[in-house]
Amino acid sequence: MLRYLYIAFSSISIYLFIIFAIRLFGKKDVSQLSISDLVFVLLLSNSVQNAMVGADSSLAGGLVAATSLFVVNYIIKLIVYRFPKIERLIEGEPLLLVYKGKINEKNLAKAKITKDELLETVREHGVASLDDVELAVFEMDGNISIISERAESEYVKKKIPVRIKRRE
Repeated sequence: MLRYLYIAFSSISIYLFIIFAIRLFGKKDVSQLSISDLVFVLLLSNSVQNAMVGADSSLAGGLVAATSLFVVNYIIKLIVYRFPKIERLIEGEPLLLVYKGKINEKNLAKAKITKDELLETVREHGVASLDDVELAVFEMDGNISIISERAESEYVKKKIPVRIKRRE
């Protein structure tokens, strides 16, 4: 029984460490993985496996580790839902990239988005020029929302999922 408590403790410790390490190094979005990001995730998971289960390669040990991860993930989601300040600490905050056609260079750099990537996203939203953008916001989920009064159709006024591959 003590062995399984150790596996649970190790798994939770590694989970929390990875969350904070990813946040510290600026990764907000893993839904659009580059090849290097995918390799990183695969190697990371392999490198921490032994730290979570040790020499125990049994089915029970794996189930304890997986259950621990599911439980701590559920608890974190409950805490984040209940306490918005903790959500901002873990997830970050939306960043205003463009206001009335003017780029906020500081926030663009903070989000590690190039001007070319921003302009590409503006065009993908059906807006011809940066001057036509009322607001562009880098959302916490990695999307960029574009609001423009001159949008040519109702479709482009909706949030279109556009992911930015962030530079490390």
